[in-house]
Amino acid sequence: MSALAEEIRRGLRDHARLPIDVDSLDDQADLFRAGMSSHASVNVMLALEDAFDVEFPDSMLKRSVFESVAGIDAAIQELQKRAA
Repeated sequence: MSALAEEIRRGLRDHARLPIDVDSLDDQADLFRAGMSSHASVNVMLALEDAFDVEFPDSMLKRSVFESVAGIDAAIQELQKRAA
């Protein structure tokens, strides 16, 4: 697992309020189906913005971006490339 995915999972553990262990989920697993609410996804987003020093633009504020570890990972990588 990459350091980026580990940090994403840490944010999910702390803020997603999932009823199951996030580490038991595949990177492609649907976090909303696993129990994450829309409200919790906002908390996850804010925590990830702080952790990675990025800001999710309005164009990324959609369910599909925060639906899985892989989706979040791809979005953060894109934001980091833009900032470089």
